[in-house]
Amino acid sequence: MSAGLNHQLLRLSGLLHLQQRTRACSAAELAFLMVNDTATVVPCQQAVLWRRDGDGMGRVAALSGTAGTDPAAPYVGWLAQVLPLLDKDEGAAPSPVDVAALPAALARDWSEWLPPHTVWCPLDAGHGMVLGGLLLARSQPWAEGDLQVLSMLAGAYAQSWLLSSRAGAAPPWRDRARRHRRGIAIAAAAVTVLALLPVRQSVLVPAEVVPMAPMLVRAPFEGVVDAIAVAPNAQVAEGQVLVALDTTQLRTRLRVAAKSREIAEAEYGQTAQQALSDPSVKGKLALLQSKIAQQAAEVAFVEEQLRRAEMAAPSAGIAVFDDPNDWIGRPVATGERIMMVADPAQVELEIHVPVADVATFDEGAQTVFFPNVSPDRPADARLVFASHASQPTAEGVLAHRFRARFDGGESLRLGMKGTAKIYGARRPLLLWLLRRPLAQVRQWLML
Repeated sequence: MSAGLNHQLLRLSGLLHLQQRTRACSAAELAFLMVNDTATVVPCQQAVLWRRDGDGMGRVAALSGTAGTDPAAPYVGWLAQVLPLLDKDEGAAPSPVDVAALPAALARDWSEWLPPHTVWCPLDAGHGMVLGGLLLARSQPWAEGDLQVLSMLAGAYAQSWLLSSRAGAAPPWRDRARRHRRGIAIAAAAVTVLALLPVRQSVLVPAEVVPMAPMLVRAPFEGVVDAIAVAPNAQVAEGQVLVALDTTQLRTRLRVAAKSREIAEAEYGQTAQQALSDPSVKGKLALLQSKIAQQAAEVAFVEEQLRRAEMAAPSAGIAVFDDPNDWIGRPVATGERIMMVADPAQVELEIHVPVADVATFDEGAQTVFFPNVSPDRPADARLVFASHASQPTAEGVLAHRFRARFDGGESLRLGMKGTAKIYGARRPLLLWLLRRPLAQVRQWLML
């Protein structure tokens, strides 16, 4: 076999292998293959891929020997001026580039960027669909056989490029909608029905079991707590002493007041005897009598304070307060609550609903309480009170206070915490889901 025939067979084999590879490439891989692997079949020194984007418009898609293109590079900028002039030719066959036909400014810089012998290969996918072109340059002139091989490669490139570009593209939404219009109509109807479906308003918020009518034990006057006579949550009887304030100062005041009264009484008696012989001193008797009454009132007041220093249980129940050690020795102000006495059988639910979650809950609205210790055994209740004014909670959240009465039959321990679910009136599901966005929109629009 002659050397020429062997060269042609190798070239044909390389051509077929390259065409096979183009069909397995993605769009990005194909662009890299066209500018770098074409030289394995048709020797060239430089290759440029031009992608047509519109009538007379396009961009440099790939360059040989580089992984990407920089539109700001001088070489790419010069190619962006030259290649649109070559792309105007609608001929499908590869042809050498006539540098002299280019504008003088572009032709003058040709030798700086490209070798002298260049061929332009339009990428024609058929039916007049030209995707762009491939510019190949080398130092040796192009032979007729090279142009024929390039013609076959250009057609394969164009077909593969067209298929790879469409493979990842989704069909137009109108076509998809037309093909699935029945399913879309059913889905739209289902969504509309669900959006208009009336559902009960509800809110989940923390809650606590509190006494229904607690009796508060408050400090009768300013003082210091001397002793706590009961333990927290202890059962107490009516009249049982619960708290005692320190009475050291009161007892001192009582002794002073009693002594002052005795002195006033003695002075009154002495003046009364003197008045029997000296009528001029009778005017002092009324003044001394008023002084005795004043000192007697002071003694009675201090005695009453001493009596009230021991605070008794106003009714039977359990004593609800914190650790006694936190109270002993602590100064208290007049009216400050120290503890409360509550009936453990008379309890209700206290609920704090944040302002952002408040809906229209009427009196008697159904409420379900899920205790933290036994969430699987909820208790039913009914709303009996809803505050109109909001107040900050212990967590610093602005909330409205609600109270609910249990329907009965539940044995809930006082102080038990959990989660309450309050049910309101029925509203369309769509309005209930969009309540917060609509409130935010109203704030933005100042409505």
